[in-house]
Amino acid sequence: MMAKKPPKPAPRRIFQERLKITALPLYFEGFLLVKRSDYQEFKHYWTELRGTTLFFYTDKKSTIYVGKLDIIDLVCLTDQNSTEKSCAKFTLVLPKEEVQLKTESTESGEEWRGFILTVTELSVPQHVSLLPGQVIRLHEVLEREKKRRLETEQLPILSAEKEPVQDDVNVLNTMPACFYAVSRKEATEMLEKNPSLGNMILRPGSDSKNYSITIRQEIEMPRIKHYRVMNAGKNYTIELEKPVTLPNLFSVIDYFVKETRGNLRPFIRSTDDNLGQASNPEERSEKLKKNPHKT
Repeated sequence: MMAKKPPKPAPRRIFQERLKITALPLYFEGFLLVKRSDYQEFKHYWTELRGTTLFFYTDKKSTIYVGKLDIIDLVCLTDQNSTEKSCAKFTLVLPKEEVQLKTESTESGEEWRGFILTVTELSVPQHVSLLPGQVIRLHEVLEREKKRRLETEQLPILSAEKEPVQDDVNVLNTMPACFYAVSRKEATEMLEKNPSLGNMILRPGSDSKNYSITIRQEIEMPRIKHYRVMNAGKNYTIELEKPVTLPNLFSVIDYFVKETRGNLRPFIRSTDDNLGQASNPEERSEKLKKNPHKT
């Protein structure tokens, strides 16, 4: 009996739209039946595994996710017996909830288990039944995730005393991909020289506590604008005519993207090109001292 073909990925246009919401790398995708603690029954979602977060969409063509689940603190993944022979069922045991997942086939179930365990345990599991090509993909994802975490750890935690925000994204483990430790002038130059990479940069503010957003909009002619993002204890406030307060920096980026209906896109460079980023917090700090800026 021939194995069921894997689902085709979402069209490129949809993929690009989703990139405007999150810049986390896409490792695996497909349909999942999901039952969270507050669900009465399983819900059918097109699901993307990006970094260590599962993003849930109502269907393959949706550009806005309806829910997400951070699995970086996965305690264990337990298999469950299913009365349906053609599907796999397992449970993600997390510190605060248990989430049941069910796949459309046993083959896709093995793939989901393999990718989830690889990114959460940072090792390729030995007890999954996968083809050689699929195992190679797991090793490739493992290297990408290790590199992503290493780069994340090198970013400065500018508000060390701030308590972790209880949100779906573990903000202490990562920063938005459009964050660069650059001055106001450098951010402007980056946007002007590389418009195809995005038009919005998150950068440090004039002190070590706050942040700023630099954007470049093409309305009749290119215009550069800067917005202050103030650290308000456990939240962040965007200084607008009517200030907007949000729980974390990811929400700040999402706000600009959604309010402009996608006209603003996070500026994301290749991981091999470190323009605007110093290799460690000390270098960043020294760099910013030499390049004071406003807002």
